[in-house]
Amino acid sequence: MTTLLTVEKLSKRFGGLQAVNEVSFSVEAGSIKALIGPNGAGKTTLFNLISGVIAPDSGVINFCGSQVQGLRPHQVASKGMARTFQHIRLFPKMSVLENIMIGRHIHSRAGFVAGMLSIPYTWSEEKQIREKAHEIMAFLDLESLAHVEATSLSYGQQRNVELGRALACEPKLLLLDEPAAGLNMSETTELGALISRIRNTGITVLIVEHDMGLVMDISDEILVLSYGKKIADDKPLAIQSNSEVINVYLGEDEDDA
Repeated sequence: MTTLLTVEKLSKRFGGLQAVNEVSFSVEAGSIKALIGPNGAGKTTLFNLISGVIAPDSGVINFCGSQVQGLRPHQVASKGMARTFQHIRLFPKMSVLENIMIGRHIHSRAGFVAGMLSIPYTWSEEKQIREKAHEIMAFLDLESLAHVEATSLSYGQQRNVELGRALACEPKLLLLDEPAAGLNMSETTELGALISRIRNTGITVLIVEHDMGLVMDISDEILVLSYGKKIADDKPLAIQSNSEVINVYLGEDEDDA
């Protein structure tokens, strides 16, 4: 398999807290890799480092053959990486269609503002962006809600809209930050099937998730962090029987810091 993402000795400190401590791992193209760990493990910080939200103190992030550490989020996204967030970040007062189209505009030559103003030279491009958004809505079973204000939808549907916006970027790597947070059991099962379908379209997935049932069901590999350090990186069955992982999780059930 081709290695899509390689992280080498990545570190980040916030004052006296070593949030990420020389973490190294890789993600193979076409796989689903989960990133797990107890409260304060550094999972979200690691996600933020990879996606450009914050810059590392040291270490290398190689994505699709080029180093991306220290780049801004839009620069990382332009290289083929998209993400969702633990807390839903939809644009209020915009429809489902408009929210998803915004994600697609990263590939627009004219930009989102020119497209919304319907400047003549953007019409053809805007038509293509709209068509792509409709394809994504159909894939996510959101087509009937295209013109509904996104923030008026149920929590699970809003999660799917945010996912649709990320898919509109046509990512090679999709980073999902706690996608099952706030979902019930049925919705979580549907989410697992959806993530597998996304992988089957050729998109590689890196997921931070607390729901261990979901993680074990869909992951090809699992990376485990504890206090900013990697303690395991293996297949799901091996992770389940890893004594250090079991000890780390004993009694831990809070959200990640």
